[in-house]
Amino acid sequence: MKVSKAGAVAAVTVLVLTASGCGDDAADKPKLSIGVKFDQPGLGLREPGGRFSGFDVDVARYVAKELGYAPDRIEFKQVFSSDRELMLQYNEVEFVVASYSINEKRKAQVDFAGPYFVAHQDLLLRTSETGINKAEDLNSKTLCSVTGSTSAENVRTKLAPKAHVTEVGGYSECITALKESVLDAMTTDNAILAGYAAQNVNQGKFKLAGLSLSNEKYGIGVKKGDTELQTKINAALRKMVKDGSWEKFVKDNFGAANFKHEPAPEITEGR
Repeated sequence: MKVSKAGAVAAVTVLVLTASGCGDDAADKPKLSIGVKFDQPGLGLREPGGRFSGFDVDVARYVAKELGYAPDRIEFKQVFSSDRELMLQYNEVEFVVASYSINEKRKAQVDFAGPYFVAHQDLLLRTSETGINKAEDLNSKTLCSVTGSTSAENVRTKLAPKAHVTEVGGYSECITALKESVLDAMTTDNAILAGYAAQNVNQGKFKLAGLSLSNEKYGIGVKKGDTELQTKINAALRKMVKDGSWEKFVKDNFGAANFKHEPAPEITEGR
């Protein structure tokens, strides 16, 4: 059978496109950069050897899968509470999943998908502590929080104005100081505190006060104006709750701390 030159060219083109996946295969995409915390057990933790674990990490992987990215196409980048907005604005990451509480001040700089979790500000205490039972008890105490978080500001302005608040770069520094009795309490969201309390090295050493000092709705941060990505992430979050993955992620990461969590929240951002 005689094949025309044009037919041969077309056949070769089809073969090339087939071999390359027509350029749409997820393997041909650049890696998906996601901002997570590296020092929050139970939420976002980079373990020895480079493995990542935690509820936020599980959520991030689920969303990435729904966006068409296999686990080996994900690049986790460390974010701190004070630089999450900058990481998005300068395109260092595509989105941020890092115990990122939604508030109006942040929404002026970035957009959010979600929320996907509701936490409450609480206190982490040594198990021997008996003198701190309510927020007002902190007025004569020293406590630790992280620079850029809402917790320290909440203590200063609303809960215990006379407390001495030390702000540090990472939660691990607070844990060390609390363990060594350098300070009396650590304050941040109960999900973060539960993650630390559940660690094998900390079990039996700390307790949560069980206070609900604020409502913190965790959202996934995206660059301001990226409504397309926001919509896709919201769809992934809804699916995650519906298929039972959300509940599994909560139990996998907070179960050891007997953490009493809120149900999955209604998605309200970007509607």
